[in-house]
Amino acid sequence: MVEARRWIGTPYVHQASCRGAGTDCLGLIRGVWREMYGAEPEKVPAYTQDWSEAHGTEVLWLGAMRNLVAKDVADESCGDVLLFRMASGAVAKHLGIAGKVGPEGTVIHAYCGHAVVESPLNAPWRRRVVARFSFPDLV
Repeated sequence: MVEARRWIGTPYVHQASCRGAGTDCLGLIRGVWREMYGAEPEKVPAYTQDWSEAHGTEVLWLGAMRNLVAKDVADESCGDVLLFRMASGAVAKHLGIAGKVGPEGTVIHAYCGHAVVESPLNAPWRRRVVARFSFPDLV
């Protein structure tokens, strides 16, 4: 979570993952991973902003399942990776990192039109969380 906060203010750039220069939501997770472990666990192929919505494959969720440790969505810890479904019936296509937990919870994330920010994990954001993960050595 400390590393994630170092990314705050990094501009949103689709498919990027460079603190201070540009990142998207996946790039933030990738950058934090590199800081914690070194090399990324797998090569990330090019992807569109719709995250495979057209064919309904949960590409982002499957990638998270391969590389992170799945948790019960109600089991909150700082530093958890949160996966969001932005619209009912759509694929999950947004990621963030839990900054604070509980009623005053926050999420550190990058999304189109914004930089990396720490936002309140308020009711509209909470209801979009569909999965929660830990980084492998933080279980």
